[in-house]
Amino acid sequence: MSKREDTPETPVGRLDRFLAYTALALAAASIICFFAIIIGTATGMDQRAFGHGAWPVVAALPLYGLPLAFVMIITLLIITFVRRGRANKRS
Repeated sequence: MSKREDTPETPVGRLDRFLAYTALALAAASIICFFAIIIGTATGMDQRAFGHGAWPVVAALPLYGLPLAFVMIITLLIITFVRRGRANKRS
């Protein structure tokens, strides 16, 4: 058994919550838009129809949203590792 005493968990900050929830929402919206494009194409929607209305936004969201969500998750991991490393050095 370990003789090490349990230290309290590092607190979750406002930036951590923002990054986590925003990355989750962005990835979910991107995947929904991706499936909307697949369904629209499978139902025989004309290519010209994708250039009007909300379709340009629906088409652009997976292109930019998924990489941005990935970067946000990596940033969240780095912040968490740095915070835990500093907490371990103090104790």
